[in-house]
Amino acid sequence: MPKLASVNVGTPQQLSVRRGRAMMSAIAKHPVDGRVRVEGVNVAGDAQADLRVHGGPDKAVYAYAREDSSWWEDVLGIDIPDGMFGENLTTVGLDVTNAVIGERWRIGTVELEVCQPRQPCSKLGIRFENPRMVKMFAQASRPGAYLRIVTEGELGAGDEVEVLSRPDHGVTIAMVSDAVFKDRTLIERVLVAPELSAEAVADLTAHAA
Repeated sequence: MPKLASVNVGTPQQLSVRRGRAMMSAIAKHPVDGRVRVEGVNVAGDAQADLRVHGGPDKAVYAYAREDSSWWEDVLGIDIPDGMFGENLTTVGLDVTNAVIGERWRIGTVELEVCQPRQPCSKLGIRFENPRMVKMFAQASRPGAYLRIVTEGELGAGDEVEVLSRPDHGVTIAMVSDAVFKDRTLIERVLVAPELSAEAVADLTAHAA
């Protein structure tokens, strides 16, 4: 059974200085112990710096697979602790890359719904001290999944991740990411998923134009 390896939270802090102004980000997240409340649009103790592009109902929780982090360790030749990608949930034994849009997970007393992949920004490159990281991440087809909160509750490291349901349209997290970054012929195919976030639909539509 898939499980949570860790629950990770972080608050905005200065990541760098650009053009004389501090760049704030909450991408630096660290594992926390015990049961953690998940409600509203956040994991308790977590926050976002720029609410124009981060957070909100369709980006309430971000999940990344430990298996994908291990893949990156081999590619980059570095150790990658849980939370390094800014994920709230580090999973093990769960194929997050091929999770279906609209798929629902139960973890502890929380129910979550997969709704879009993560798109990398410059802060990921700064976090990894690697200016190539943004492009590499986009091309790797391992974007992790943003989730909306369906049922509020509590979860913690070690909890099982139960896949409650999976839509039959077959549109996966990787397919949506690839439609944006690698293969625009996929756009029409992935837009059939009704559970896609409005932001993802708008982005895909813009790329199709």
